Amino acid sequence: MTTNIPQTAHNDVITPLLTDHYQITMCYSYFSNNRHNQEAAFEMFFRKCPFQGQYAIFAGLHEVLSFIAHFKIPKEHIEYLKTQLPNDKPEFFEWLQNLDCSKIKLFAMEEGSIVFPREPLIRLQGPIGILQLLETPLLNIINFATLLATNAARMKQEAGEKAVLLEFGLRRAQGPDGGLMASQYAYLGGFHGTSNVLAGYKFGIPISGTMAHSFVTSYNSLEQIKEFEINGVQIKQTALEYRNELGYDHSNESELAAFLDYARTMPNNFLALVDTYDTLHSGVPNFLVVSLALIKAGIQPKGIRLDSGDLAKLSLETRKLFDFVGQKYQLPQVKNFKIAASNDINEDSLKELNKKGHSIDVFGIGTNLVTCQKQPALGGVYKLIDLEGVPKHKLSQESEKSTLPGKKTIYRVWNNGDPHPSADIIAKEDEVIKVGQSITAVNINNGNERFNIKVSRVEQISLLFWNEGKLEVPYRSLLELREYSEKQKQIFNKSILTDKAKYPVLASLQYYKFFQECNEKIVVSKPFQ
Repeated sequence: MTTNIPQTAHNDVITPLLTDHYQITMCYSYFSNNRHNQEAAFEMFFRKCPFQGQYAIFAGLHEVLSFIAHFKIPKEHIEYLKTQLPNDKPEFFEWLQNLDCSKIKLFAMEEGSIVFPREPLIRLQGPIGILQLLETPLLNIINFATLLATNAARMKQEAGEKAVLLEFGLRRAQGPDGGLMASQYAYLGGFHGTSNVLAGYKFGIPISGTMAHSFVTSYNSLEQIKEFEINGVQIKQTALEYRNELGYDHSNESELAAFLDYARTMPNNFLALVDTYDTLHSGVPNFLVVSLALIKAGIQPKGIRLDSGDLAKLSLETRKLFDFVGQKYQLPQVKNFKIAASNDINEDSLKELNKKGHSIDVFGIGTNLVTCQKQPALGGVYKLIDLEGVPKHKLSQESEKSTLPGKKTIYRVWNNGDPHPSADIIAKEDEVIKVGQSITAVNINNGNERFNIKVSRVEQISLLFWNEGKLEVPYRSLLELREYSEKQKQIFNKSILTDKAKYPVLASLQYYKFFQECNEKIVVSKPFQ
């Protein structure tokens, strides 16, 4: 098989045994009945957009590719399975030990794509035995990655294009690997950096941070700080002179001591946490006097972080202080100090801040991002759609819960010169949609609802990624996936990304007729009363 796919960064967790017990028992049944090599196809999709929105960001595909490229059940895991399934045939365990993914094909959307309900994110084709074993790990990877990336994208959309968003959620994440994946997919979803140092190391995500309240409260007085020089400027003395000139003598001296010591050790990354005692009467004034001393030494401070209180009001008042001091000393760079904010920020609080008006440049978001408190699970499913050329699907009285049979090709179409995509079309596998065609598209839940689309642009968005041991497309870095996802957001009408409009996912007329034929074959006739 191909060797140009790197091992997953989560290789101590994402293994073939990261599965549900019944996957192995079903697989044993297939094996015992000589059905394990039957050619099958499964699809993964979700039924409803997360966070009551109108889209999702597809994520986790490259982890899946890494998983299948390196799929191998080690001997010690085989020995464990023997203890749990003592009555299974020895040949089954031999088969498991030699199993790999060299006989499967994987079709998928591009990772970072904007996707919608019921369209297949991934389609797997190959022997039913191995495809059954892949279900749980693939759902585990894709469900969380897609949910997290979507959550990040929605927060970024709400914060605005100019805002910088940093993921601060490691300490509140669901365990170490949950924290690592949260950092990974928050970045793909549009965040600009993380506080998670391991994620920075493994994925190349820019890392960032300030200081904690414990650092500030660990100081007692200015006497703890010895004078120090930077570029010929005595920083402590100069800061105290500015403090006297500006009338900030009332500020907390232990906090000032903390800021001075931090400036000594981190002069080029001086961003102070200012709400330990009193934001406007101590924290911001103390930051300003130390910053003025650093500027005199030729160093540009970064800014401040707010972590409590009325963030909108405090940011506006802080900006006024920056403007006043910048004007007083004719230092325009003071007016450009960044204001960062944290404190349980979520999508709703971002909306509220925008409604109130604020002057926040950087948002540090933790708990509500990494735990997806607004919706803790995506609800993606993995369903059999074909077995040895026979379409398979599930019928339900709830039309949205019926699955869509057969192998499909998904197209994204633009209608009659529209600048944005008009609809995604679920077509039969061998069906081709071309520019210049006039097609009939059908609401699959209501066959009477039909649309004529004049195709002015079309993209096939379900692509072959893995072909029986060979990677068919370049393997992308996390940064490349993030850049692709950002471009995707520029393609779509903003009304979709702001939940003001629903994007249509329709069936081609050819596929709709096929769907109806499949329904007729499995529908149960009720006795006449």
